[in-house]
Amino acid sequence: MRLTGKLDYLEMPATGGTLDRLKAFYSAAFSWSFTDYGPTYSAFSEGLDGGFQADADEAPAKPLPVLYSKDLEETLDAVENAGGTIVKPIFSFPGGRRFHFVDPAGNEMAVWGE
Repeated sequence: MRLTGKLDYLEMPATGGTLDRLKAFYSAAFSWSFTDYGPTYSAFSEGLDGGFQADADEAPAKPLPVLYSKDLEETLDAVENAGGTIVKPIFSFPGGRRFHFVDPAGNEMAVWGE
């Protein structure tokens, strides 16, 4: 069951032509399996779901923790009220909607909802 505020997804960069190499590495090292969503995104579900983003324009510079929310607008307000800075307003993506924020320590995170 998904709960608001719980770590739900992790995106990691796979730029520079490394997507196939990363898939091969994690498959070989840990027996991970992947689901491709086009040529630049491959998702995994290995305890904590996540995916690798190979599109240089979309890939995070470092791992991106993604939280879940049942009410995205309410959570966005809560993030701002708590002192977070919204760096990507709510946008749609295949599977739902999300926004990105930076916490007071400078860590970028995202929040998604269905």
